[in-house]
Order: sequence, then C-alpha cells, then structure tokens
Amino acid sequence: MGDCIAAISTPPGEGGIAVIRVSGESAPEIVDKVFMSRSGKKLHEFKTHSLNLGYIRDENGTLIDEVLVSRMDAPHSYTGENVVEINCHGGAVATRRCLELVINAGARLAHPGEFTKRAFLNGRLDMVQAEAVIEIIRARSEKALALSTRNLRGALSKTLQQVEEELIFINSRIEGSIDFPEEVGEPDWLELEERLQAVEGRLQKLAAGSKRARVYRDGVRVVIAGKPNVGKSSLLNVLAQKERAIVTEIPGTTRDLIEDLIYIKGIPVWVTDTAGIRETRDVIESMGVEKTRTALAEADIVVFVVDASTGIQVEDLEIMQQIEDKRKLVVINKTDIQDRSLSAEEVRNIFSGINLVEISALEETGIEELESALEKMIVGKKDPEEAEPEIMTNLRQERAIEAALGHVQDAIDGVKKRQPIDGIAVDTWGAVSWIEEITGKAIRTDVMERIFADFCIGK
Repeated sequence: MGDCIAAISTPPGEGGIAVIRVSGESAPEIVDKVFMSRSGKKLHEFKTHSLNLGYIRDENGTLIDEVLVSRMDAPHSYTGENVVEINCHGGAVATRRCLELVINAGARLAHPGEFTKRAFLNGRLDMVQAEAVIEIIRARSEKALALSTRNLRGALSKTLQQVEEELIFINSRIEGSIDFPEEVGEPDWLELEERLQAVEGRLQKLAAGSKRARVYRDGVRVVIAGKPNVGKSSLLNVLAQKERAIVTEIPGTTRDLIEDLIYIKGIPVWVTDTAGIRETRDVIESMGVEKTRTALAEADIVVFVVDASTGIQVEDLEIMQQIEDKRKLVVINKTDIQDRSLSAEEVRNIFSGINLVEISALEETGIEELESALEKMIVGKKDPEEAEPEIMTNLRQERAIEAALGHVQDAIDGVKKRQPIDGIAVDTWGAVSWIEEITGKAIRTDVMERIFADFCIGK
C-alpha cells in the first residue's frame, strides 16, 4: 500500500461541493503540487485536521478552482494513512479537472472500496465495521441506518468477540485434556456442556435478531387484495399519502398492478394495489386478475380487504381460499357507513384465527391500528419491547453465524455422547474459524476482494 490513491467521494452530478479524497503516505506532497494556499504555506505547515483556503492550479499555473483543503495525518484518518481531502465546487468539469491534476501529480485512481479496504488492512476497522459502511450508504430506512451505524461503532463485533473468547476458553480446556491426559485427566463434561449451550444460546439470539433486522434493510412485499370496489385503491392512496391509484365507484377500475414504496414504523414496505379478483369476460380486466394472482403468490403478506357495506360474499370466500397459505391481515373497510352489513365478530366466525383490523379508507380511521398490526406481523413478535435487540447482518455474515452455530451444536452433541475429545475440539475450532471469517481475522483473500468490489469508487 505504498502508492497514493485518489477518487471523487461525492455523488456524480452538479452540487454545491464535491470532495476529492487522496490517501497514502505521499498524499500531502502530491496535493501540494497542485494546491496553492492563500497564505502561501505548504500543507505540512498547517495544523492537521484543519481547513485551508486556496486554489487548484494546473501545470501552467492557470487557476482551476477555489477550494478548501484538509490534511489528516496518519493514523488519525479514515484509512489510517495520510489523507488529504479537496473540497472543490461541485460542477462536473471542475471536479473532474481537479481529480485529473491530482492523478497527474502522482496519485492513481482508487479501485471500488479501496479507501475502506485500506482502513481494514490498517486496523482502523474490522470486516464487520467495513461492511457496515456500505450498509449505511444503502440504508433505505432510518432503522436500517441506525442498525448499520451500531455495527460501525462495533456492536456486532463486540458480541462476536465475546463468543470467540468463550470458544477459545472452552477449547483450551479440551486441548489441556488432549495434550496432558495424565496431569489434567478428562475434562469437566458438565462444565463443557453448560458453556457450549450458553454459546449456542448467544448465536441463536444473534441469528434470530439478524432475521428480524433484515426487513429494515430489504423491506417486505405487501399485496392488497379483494373483490372489486372494496376500497383497495383508496387504502393504497391513504398508506402512500398521495393519489397513486384512480378511485371510482365503478368496479374493475384497477386493471394493472400499482406499486409504491412506503415506510411503516420505519420498515420499507413495497405495497401493491391489485385488480379485483372476479370472473370477467373483459379481456383487459382478466389480464389484470391474472397479474393479481401472480402478485399474491410472491407476496410476503396479503392485506385482504372486505366490504362492511356488502358483507361476506362468494367472491370473498373464493379469494380467501386462494390465499389460505399466505400470511394475511383481513381489513374490514367502509366502517363509516350508517347501515353496516358486516361486523368484526361475523368475520372472525367465518375466517377463524385471523388478524383483523377495521378501517375507513375514506375517513382515514383505523390506519394507525392497521400499520401497527402489519409491524407485528413483519417483525414477528408480539411486542417490540419483548425481543432481543436486532443486529443488522448481511447474507455472508448470516451464513457464517449459522455455520458457527452448527459446529457448536455438533460439539454439544459430542459432549453429551462422550465422543473422543479431539473430535469435539475440531468442532469448537471450526466455530472459531467462522467467527474470524466474519470479523476478518481469518478471511480469505477472494472473499475480501469480493466484499470491497461492491463498494463505490471513493469510499
């Protein structure tokens, strides 16, 4: 890592400010070749972590842009190396020209994720924290951002470190019996079992928490279904807080799928309004009904809307049969009408064991209860306060946690059956190796390269 890298660290396009990041031992000297401060000083004469006004100029001395330049000396920088950041004006031409001059002065263009990769290799971040950086950038909800920020601050790393230390302690007891059988004798089988079960419990909670947290990053698909004219489009408009779907009293108005991304209790939810399911000779409407059936098959949750003014009809029963195996929330709409033909008790008698909410999409009543019911179904617990804290993990980390858990469970089985102690040691060390794969202590080069290849250039 002796070379110096540079890249634009802000999004492309026009803006007030663009940042060009330069990292490497010679970063200050390289930037000095193109930067002329207002005071005439060189960068090493300024205090580290200070902003300095000046100009970027080309090889002919022509001024390109007025800029603010900061110097951050190693190891107190993002990468752990000397870092210089040039804050120039955000026009595409000015930004590109400033970067070109830095490259011509001796830096090279950074690869995707190379700044964060250097932070990892220099010990500024472990692999979990490095991956948290890209999760922060990609966060689509405030909760996803908060969970990713916790990982950047070391929440997941700390938990994994505690698990690793306990596994190493357990293994030391096992290997003592292997290496010094006469002096140490057989291990304390009961102690081994208890300690391994405690580790198993922590990994299980971690796996469960990560599955719950996944919805804050990936979101869920919710499909609104029902017979024509029950208020599906009106409900979508209320949830989205805008007129996404045409609403009329004419049955069959919605012919195609209408989808919108909304946030319910901080959870990204892709909500789809569908054509009313019914038998029809209208070719276009029948195509919409077929699309509805496909959307229902792919839905994580179905919001099944029934009409309080008409009661449960044959079409409702047929739709319920189609979604029998889906996670669903039954919504009684049009509760604002004077002469209701349907009560909550009647619906529960017809459809036993269902989640039920009463609303009026017209008057926007019951929507808070509907969102709370969806949150409980999505997060998968009765009360948000009852569960273990969620930990944001990606697919790589989830699989490694599951693999470590598998080794621990095999070790517990070996202890219970009093299997050869060296075989149990293989499982405990196997669990340790998967933990170290997550944190980066023992990560393969190809895995590391693949992780950082997903980053943007400049991060």
